[in-house]
Amino acid sequence: MKHNHIVLLTSIIGLAALIMMLNFTSPTEIGPFGVLLFFTTVYLVSFGVMALMVHLFFRIALKKEINPNKQYLYAAIVAFLPIMLMMARSFGAINLWTISLMVIFILLAEFLVYKRV
Repeated sequence: MKHNHIVLLTSIIGLAALIMMLNFTSPTEIGPFGVLLFFTTVYLVSFGVMALMVHLFFRIALKKEINPNKQYLYAAIVAFLPIMLMMARSFGAINLWTISLMVIFILLAEFLVYKRV
């Protein structure tokens, strides 16, 4: 249960930092460190949301409990999807083919965690 509180707290702090960053700065004045901070906070928020979604999926859909550390591994992989989508959007290469390749990459990474851990 201690890990749940840490994930929740970091997600809330990341969301607060993300909201402040989006309201008080622009991409031209924030610099490279600010861009790194932006992507880190987006990842932290999406990790918190995905950790909750993975936990609910295992509890409701599969009706079983698994190791919380394994749930966090699954959530960490899925939480990277918004970062990849923003990267593809910045390149102007967002289309059905790109999205399907990203989903295949996420599914393969999830399968690797399933088999290895």
